[in-house]
Amino acid sequence: MSAPVEKPKPGPVQSIGPDYRSPSQKPQATVSTEVPFETVTVLPQTPQLIALLSKIRDVNTDRGDFIFYSNRIIRLLVEEGLNHLPTVQHTVTTPVGRPYEGLSFEGRICGVSIMRAGEAMEQGLRDCCRSVRIGKILIQRDEETAQPKLFYDKLPEDIADRWVLLLDPMFATGGSAIMAVEVLKSRGVPEDHILFLNLIASPEGINNFATKFPKLRVVTAFVDQGLDEKNYIIPGLGDFGDRYYTM
Repeated sequence: MSAPVEKPKPGPVQSIGPDYRSPSQKPQATVSTEVPFETVTVLPQTPQLIALLSKIRDVNTDRGDFIFYSNRIIRLLVEEGLNHLPTVQHTVTTPVGRPYEGLSFEGRICGVSIMRAGEAMEQGLRDCCRSVRIGKILIQRDEETAQPKLFYDKLPEDIADRWVLLLDPMFATGGSAIMAVEVLKSRGVPEDHILFLNLIASPEGINNFATKFPKLRVVTAFVDQGLDEKNYIIPGLGDFGDRYYTM
């Protein structure tokens, strides 16, 4: 088997809000949050992504539009997450009889959603990976203590032999994600075989998570300002699960 193709290690990344200008536009405010962890990747802050985030943050966005625009961001997250999976060199023959020196994915993957909000990200993974297996972990937060509690998990029996894409849209204190990773590790999944995908993260959650799991990669769409007194992400977008499934 060919040796795995090494991927460059990214340096510290920034989450940067819109500062796009045209001759008819005034400069817009920029929100910048440094993320001093090589294992954390923030999606490129393009005008398209900022527009999508603006739609799902808007309190006036109805449920149908919230689902549509959330799904677009989820697809971007999954595509970026797949970029961090190992590959090996693979040569194919094109229809005109010419060789093409390409790549193929190495190893099998599965998704694991943190219920219930994480289940909203499952279809985006299925759209990119045919017949992908998906497990579930139910962790609920005590509203008084803000501490997570494990209620249920159902995972593929061979999960220890797979690369795992952990799915949860909101990354606040990191408590639920940390507990989910502990569950995966207890089932034999190596820490560096887990990728955590989320839409919006807090600096506190990233710091807690990346410090505890220095080999685990995080992919997020945006890093917000922080947490309020109730440990909700601000400015955030509200309760993702409620807006996606019921409102």
